[in-house]
Amino acid sequence: MAQSCVALCHQKLKQCFQTLETNHKAWNLVWTECTPLINSLGNLGEQLIALDNVQLDVTPLKRFPDLQERLRIKLLQAVDVELGKLADKLDELQRLLKTMNNQVSTVFQFYEQNTATLDLATCTLRSSTSPSIADMLEWLQDANSYYRQQYPFLSNDRFLRRKYLLQVLKPDDLSLLQDVPKRWEAVDSPDGEEHISDTLSRVSLFIDS
Repeated sequence: MAQSCVALCHQKLKQCFQTLETNHKAWNLVWTECTPLINSLGNLGEQLIALDNVQLDVTPLKRFPDLQERLRIKLLQAVDVELGKLADKLDELQRLLKTMNNQVSTVFQFYEQNTATLDLATCTLRSSTSPSIADMLEWLQDANSYYRQQYPFLSNDRFLRRKYLLQVLKPDDLSLLQDVPKRWEAVDSPDGEEHISDTLSRVSLFIDS
């Protein structure tokens, strides 16, 4: 009974780490695709500020009295397009997060339902190819927490800041629009990504076994 419970737990852990490995690659790809969108928003902000500072009425272009407003409208439309693309990318991140969260929840639910069998001694056993159940549960919890921190629609301060950033990106707030690349970078967490990579390295033999 105990051996079959441990085997089933290992199976669920392996499935969860496989999901983590797949999602990690997909997450990084989508995250990378966000970068040009963020930079584009910053550039559009700079262009809008420059346009507002130009006095066309003292240049030969004064013959076109509505030119400045037409250029501004065109730039604002470009801002709306980039914000829409960025929202789509965040929807992709949300789907990846939900998949990971469901997998981790399933593993922890199984563990909690079998604590009588999966006691401390059992959960701290490890081998040359398999880390302990306790370690793997902790690593999954850390990974899941990291992704929750990196997504804006869940109740975590770091990602709420990113959510706030998207909500307040109004075309008429040009200084904020111009600074969006710096703000986006400020809430990034490269240490967290490195931790996920380290975790996947630790369980590579376990996943392949």
